[in-house]
Parts: sequence; structure tokens; C-alpha cells
Amino acid sequence: MAVATIYHNPRCTKSRQAMGVVGELGVEVDVVRYLEAPPDAATLRSIIAKLEDPPADLVRRDGWKDLGITSDDVATADGVVDVLVRHPELLQRPLLVTSDTAIIGRPTERVRELLAPS
Repeated sequence: MAVATIYHNPRCTKSRQAMGVVGELGVEVDVVRYLEAPPDAATLRSIIAKLEDPPADLVRRDGWKDLGITSDDVATADGVVDVLVRHPELLQRPLLVTSDTAIIGRPTERVRELLAPS
């Protein structure tokens, strides 16, 4: 049984590092390649409800200007959901979600802290 879901982009160094930690720990995770299977609004709301980080941190900052996105657009959880539904490529990665916690796996040590057996 998977202990977590990881929203993963194999082209991202940090995301690959997180997958390396998963391998080192030998834990089972569900891997979602979010560019191929983006989370829907309900899933994003569920993640935000568990998120240890501010919701706005789920949105990567690069490319905002070209997309017409401003800080005001991600000032609320609803705004974050709206932006990520329209632009899933902006989802911060790696994102790890357990039954009761969600974290952005930056720095990579956070991945180990979340998934390491107690």
C-alpha cells in the first residue's frame, strides 16, 4: 500500500531527487506525472487542506508575466486552485501528499522527514 502520492515531473532535478529519496527509503508511493494527469479542482482543494506550506507556494513563479498572473491571483486558496487548473505546469514540484499531510518537497530533506519510518 502506498504511503504517499508524489506529484512528479521527471524533467525536474528536485523532483528526481525526491524520487531518489523514495527509492532509498524503500517506501511505496503513487507517482502522478501531473503534466500528463493534472489534478482537478477538488483534488487541489484536498491538497491545500492538508498543506503545511502557504497555498500560494504551490504555484511556481516562473512564467507568470507571460500568462498574465499576478500575486493577487494566488492570494487565496480559491485563486491558487483556479490558476493551477488553468495552468497545471505551474504546480510546484515535487509535491507529496499523505493521508493527512501535504508538503512541497523542497528542500529534499523534507521528503525524507515525511516518509522516513518512525
